[in-house]
Amino acid sequence: MLDDIEWRVAPAPVDYATALVEMEARASAVATGAARELIWLLEHPPVYTAGTSADSAELVDPRFPVVSAGRGGRYTYHGPGQRVGYVMLDLTKRGRDVRHFVHTLEGWIIAALGELDIAAFRAPGRIGIWTLDGGKEAKIGAIGVRVRRWITLHGFSVNLSPDLGHFGGIVPCGIADYGVTSAAALGKATDLATFDAALALHRNAFLETLSCSAENCA
Repeated sequence: MLDDIEWRVAPAPVDYATALVEMEARASAVATGAARELIWLLEHPPVYTAGTSADSAELVDPRFPVVSAGRGGRYTYHGPGQRVGYVMLDLTKRGRDVRHFVHTLEGWIIAALGELDIAAFRAPGRIGIWTLDGGKEAKIGAIGVRVRRWITLHGFSVNLSPDLGHFGGIVPCGIADYGVTSAAALGKATDLATFDAALALHRNAFLETLSCSAENCA
């Protein structure tokens, strides 16, 4: 299964707008069979991205460039010390179930964070990946996806060691009542390579679960 999917790790930060163009082109090529599916791990220079539900009132202090992302969701921040993963997969091979895709993507990130000794979880009614920081729930990862012609775009971001103060320029994902945290804030491993290895360890399970619809995987 993995032989059909390219696993790419960017060696240096990639400009967000540049990555967006490349991702859109790759997804189109996947849809026509002209390119392999892709899981692309990267970092971005500091940027705020606006999803299709972004509310301008939640852009509190636009100290960094603001780019329209075309994904679902509201405002989020990307920057150094944050692992971003763009997932371009063909859901026509995997049941055409967007909700199942998002749930499985969340599970992959939660499993990878577990390898860093971070107990992460989903929170009903709240978008993203959560954990406890000082006994309080805080967001450690964001999920934002788009599906076009049954090809997935965008994906996830996980806070390893970003400057958490940079999130103060927005209301992250429109959720004002909870804070954000990071692996560094929790005293856990923060280097990208360690987290990438954790993702790689669980990617087979992610893909197997994704290919397993509710009908054929009781």
